[in-house]
Order: sequence, then structure tokens, then C-alpha cells
Amino acid sequence: MRLNVNIGICLFLCAEVSGIQSLEQVPWLPCMLVDERVKFNEGHAETEYQHRDAGLQFGHPGDSALNPNAITFLVTGSKVDMRKYIEGAVVEHQLQCEIRRYSTEGIQVRWPGLGAQDHDIWFTCTLRHTDGLFVITSFLRHTPATPTPGQADYRNWAAIADRETLTTSTVMLVFTRTPSVWVGLMKQPSLHCQFDVDHKAADLTVEWRLQRRGERTTLFSHSSRSGQREGGGVELKRIGRGDASLTLPLTKQSSEGTYVCLVSVPPLFGSHEIALHIMEPPRVSLTVDSVISLVDTEKQKVVCEAGGYYPLDVEMEWFREPSGGGGGLLPEKLDTVLYSSHRHHQDGTYSLSAFFLLHASLHDSGSTYFCRVSHSSLRMPIRKSFTLIVTEVDSWNLLWLFFGCGFILVMVATLCVMLPRLSSARKANKRKPY
Repeated sequence: MRLNVNIGICLFLCAEVSGIQSLEQVPWLPCMLVDERVKFNEGHAETEYQHRDAGLQFGHPGDSALNPNAITFLVTGSKVDMRKYIEGAVVEHQLQCEIRRYSTEGIQVRWPGLGAQDHDIWFTCTLRHTDGLFVITSFLRHTPATPTPGQADYRNWAAIADRETLTTSTVMLVFTRTPSVWVGLMKQPSLHCQFDVDHKAADLTVEWRLQRRGERTTLFSHSSRSGQREGGGVELKRIGRGDASLTLPLTKQSSEGTYVCLVSVPPLFGSHEIALHIMEPPRVSLTVDSVISLVDTEKQKVVCEAGGYYPLDVEMEWFREPSGGGGGLLPEKLDTVLYSSHRHHQDGTYSLSAFFLLHASLHDSGSTYFCRVSHSSLRMPIRKSFTLIVTEVDSWNLLWLFFGCGFILVMVATLCVMLPRLSSARKANKRKPY
């Protein structure tokens, strides 16, 4: 890693050691500027991306750069402060900071906030927590000392020197605490989306869209200018406080997809994608009790049932563990296991059975058999087990069984001999005259 990045990390970590507990107290944050260079080849635009060391410095106009070896985006005072939306302590390696140029796509509208100019240029700054706790996208406005000829967009970006300082202010941000959501069926999750703008009575549009399998559906839209509203799930009074969170109806399988929160204040257009995953853990059961007793050579079918899970992928295995733990040996995986087909239920969940035919043997008495079920909704596999007790065949029982079978055979033979004789006697009696 280059020297300027090391300086940035040092500035951040030294601030933490000094007792700073939140990002709101950090004066400098290392970032990566993803710069763009567009070339036109036979009428087609080709974009080259260049990753350049940069940093966010929070302060006042005219402040000297804390890291003179990197591009500095000096974020000055504004009603919108991205730092206050990050709760609690944040360490540097948990935060990814990325800055990109932003094009207004030909929208010729001066920003209504204080100090805005027609020739302002724009950047987006995205702060992303590596554990997925939040994503914040802020819009930075920079007024260059010398206006760029023509419109500042990807065809005409102004060059940025390696150690340049750009004085900016945050004019708008879009924030979510739920970049990814895992939820079960028949739940009502809330997808968090918050925004902030540096002026009141903004020409504001809020939309929610669902992207699923190549299709895009508008779930909600509201325009502050026209007052028109379509769809539901978002409270209008909360939009006035900067909260555009969406409450979904009871979830079902078709609720899974990518939800997009869009906030537009011309000429800026911010959005966040929220991935909603439906997950239901399996319910696992066995068709036998925790201890089963069988006689030597006896057979019994044992079934492990996993049901009510979603998505489809599930792994079921049977193992045998000898009595006393097998002297430290690993459990033996059974290779005689058969599986049913996946059963798809009306509520969208699935079920599967794994079974085998248990051959009782005195050698296996005391062994533990367990079914292990793994699924994406589980942190640890589910394990269901039973202990096998095998007893010898009782010799007296065998003797009684022998005599019993012999008695039955004798009785059957007697009946086979006697029945024809009785039938012949009855026919003879019928032929005698009275």
C-alpha cells in the first residue's frame, strides 16, 4: 500500500486512540476516487476507470489538507452531515469509502440550496459498512474557481490533480440500514430508506420499485410538487421527516427480489438497492424414539424428515457413531441412505425425507445414529439422533416358537385329513333312503 494511504489510515486510527468514539468526531477519512476517462472510438464511448487515492476531510473553507499526498475532498459545514447517520463507534477497516463523479444527464437546473452556481460540478460519496450494517450515498457539490466550458458531464470532465483539494458541501444523501434483508414467510418486514436535503420545500419524488427475474414493478411513488401518490407501504407524514421506509405486506415466495428506493431532487437522483431473501429453516424429526430396542438380526426402517424450509437447497446425511465415541474416530457416514423427491407445499416451502433400513447387530448395540440437516437459513446444522440397543434372541422363546409352529402344522395336517372324510360321510348319508 502506498504512503498516502498509510497516512490516511494512521490519521483515522490515531483519532480513535485519542478517545474518539464515533465518525462524527473524525476529521479525515481515507477514500478511493474512481475517476473516469471517456474515449470515443468510431462514435462509441469507451470508459476507462482509474482508482486514485483520496480522502474526506471535514472542516472549514481554506483548511489545509491533513494528508497532502492524496486528493482531498474538503467537506465544509452544511445542514446535511453524513457523519451523524453513523451510530456508534466505527473502525477504519469496517468502512469502505468510494467517491465517483456524477453527471446530471443533461438536466439544466441550478441546485436550490444556498451558494449553488450554474457551473457546479458533482460527486457522490458512498460509505459502506463491510458487515452490511448500512450504506450512505452523499452528493457533494463543488464550485470550481474557473467554470468548465460546456456542461460538466462524462464527455467533458474537468481534470483533477493528484494532490488537489476540492472544497465541497453535502447537499443531499440517501441512507439505508437494511442493504440486505433475510426474512421468513408470512412476515411484514420494513425496508429502511432515509434521505436528507439541505433546503426545505424541495421538489421531491420518492419511488419504490421491485426488480425480480428481469421484470420491474413500481410499488410506490409520490411527488411533492403534484401531490400525486400511487401504491402504498410508505407513510406520507414520514416522508416529510426524511423517512421513506417501505413496509411490505405479508411475505410469500414471490416477495423475494431486489427493492430499489429512489429519491429525486432535480438535478440529483439517488437510489439504494435492498436485496430481500426469503428463508425458512427446516423442521427436523425422526420416525423413531430416542432409544430403540431390537433383537439381533431384526430390521427396521428409520426415516429423517425435514420440512417447511425455503429455499430448496438442503443437505441431509445419516451417520453412525460407535458406543463410547469410537475411541476418537469420526462418525461413519452411511452409504445405504435413500431419499424421497422434494415435495413442494402450497405455502411455498419444501420437504424431503432421508431413510435407511437398519439391520440390528449385537456389534452395533450402544451405537448412536444421527441425521444431520444443513440449510442456508441455519448457522449450524440440525442434528437428531437415537441410540440402538440390540439384544440376543432368547433360546426359550425359540423353543416355544418351535413348538408353536409344530403344533400349528399338526393342526393344519389333521384338518387336511379330516375334512375330506367328513365331507364323504355327509354325502353318503344323503344317498341313504329313509
